[in-house]
Amino acid sequence: MKSTLRTTAASFALVMLAACGSSTSTTTDTVASAAGVLSGICPETVTFQTDWHPESEHGFLYQLVGAGYEVDASGLRVTGPLMASGVDTGVKVQVRAGGPAVGFSSPTSLMYSDPDIFLAFAATYSQIQNSGEFPTTSVIAPFNINPQIIMWDPATYPDVKTIADLKATGAKVRYFGGTAYMDYFTSTGILDPAQVDGSYDGTPANFVADGGKSAQQGFATSEPYFYENVLTDWGKPVAYQTIHDAGWTSYAQTLAAKPETIVSAADCLKLLVPIIQQAQVD
Repeated sequence: MKSTLRTTAASFALVMLAACGSSTSTTTDTVASAAGVLSGICPETVTFQTDWHPESEHGFLYQLVGAGYEVDASGLRVTGPLMASGVDTGVKVQVRAGGPAVGFSSPTSLMYSDPDIFLAFAATYSQIQNSGEFPTTSVIAPFNINPQIIMWDPATYPDVKTIADLKATGAKVRYFGGTAYMDYFTSTGILDPAQVDGSYDGTPANFVADGGKSAQQGFATSEPYFYENVLTDWGKPVAYQTIHDAGWTSYAQTLAAKPETIVSAADCLKLLVPIIQQAQVD
């Protein structure tokens, strides 16, 4: 437990330092002098491992990719010059898809198996869970609020306004098995252990087949729009609440490195982190 707490505290401290380092003057100075700034300091290709198919909350990473990029359709990755607000930094960037693209392996486990991966997505709860086998330290937290949600059909459950309201309905709630937030919901009485189902696979098939009787996890940045406007088999609104607003306040999709990378690549990270933060703004 002490080791876990130290890891968590160090992760939090670095996240806070990274956030404090995003002042206008620092970012402006970094971008203004960005031409070739990472050459010889960062890896020739700075590789990011994400946790899912490309989607909107990954946009700040794709913002780094400049013109002349190459798409590896079989490997589900894109590689191009790493840009800082339109200025070539002198190295390349590669963004790799995760989730189904990598057999649902976690980004941190992939980072430990592939030395080419420089930074990987990691939620703070998973960093704690995996701190023994795959210790990581985060350098950027892109979100104040985790965009993960539990969603349901408002026509079937018009009185449900929150995740906790689903408990009284007895509705099945599908989620990715092994996620800590669901353990939190069931142990605190927000949901009944008998109603949760860890068989969610990221597809809409079961939700649609159930005709609105079940609820499932998703992302506020993806599923609500997709189900209403793109998924013709559903084609109507869904209601949802973020797991953050239901009480689970873990940071989501932080950019994390192996502890030894924090030390060996300190000069690179000092320059790279403000560039990534500016990409979020851009």
